[in-house]
Amino acid sequence: MNEKDSAPGGLALIEALVNTLDIETGADALDTADGRAAFFLTEPDVPDARVLREALRTACLAHAGHRPPDGSAAPPLDRLLAEAPLRVTVDAAGAASLRPAAEPAGLTARVAAAIAISAADGTWARLKACEAEDCQWAYYDRSPAGRRRWCSMSVCGARAKMRTYRAKRG
Repeated sequence: MNEKDSAPGGLALIEALVNTLDIETGADALDTADGRAAFFLTEPDVPDARVLREALRTACLAHAGHRPPDGSAAPPLDRLLAEAPLRVTVDAAGAASLRPAAEPAGLTARVAAAIAISAADGTWARLKACEAEDCQWAYYDRSPAGRRRWCSMSVCGARAKMRTYRAKRG
C-alpha cells in the first residue's frame, strides 16, 4: 500500500525499512540482494535489521494509537538504539548536526540519528503504521490534525469502512 509522498528527511529511511516486509503477501525485500543493498546490508546483517524493523513498526503503530493485536511486546526500540551512539558535529559556519559516532554508520546508527532529528523537529510522531492488520505499511501522516489511520484511504480505508458498513447492515 504505497502512498505517493514518502516521509521527510531521515524518516524516509525508517519508512523504507519498515516497508521492506509486505505483511499481506509475506514478501520480504531483505531476502533479496537489491533489498539488502538499499540499506547497505550484508546477509549476516539481516536478522538484526529484521528485529530493528519490527521494533520500528511497533513504534509506528503506537504513533497511530494501535497496539499489536496479540498484545505481544516487540523488542524494545530504546535498547536497540542504545547500541548506536550519536555525536553532535559543528561545521565551520557553526551549524550543528547529529551524526552516528562510528563511521561508516550502520543501519541502527542511521535510524537512531533519524529518530533523534525528527523527534527534535516534531515529525517523528507522524510516522505511523496502517491500522489494517493485513497491511501495517508505514506512512507519513500529512493530515492537518495528524489523525490519519490508514496508509491509503482508497485501499485500506475503503476496506475498513466497507467492513463497518456491512457489519451494521448484517
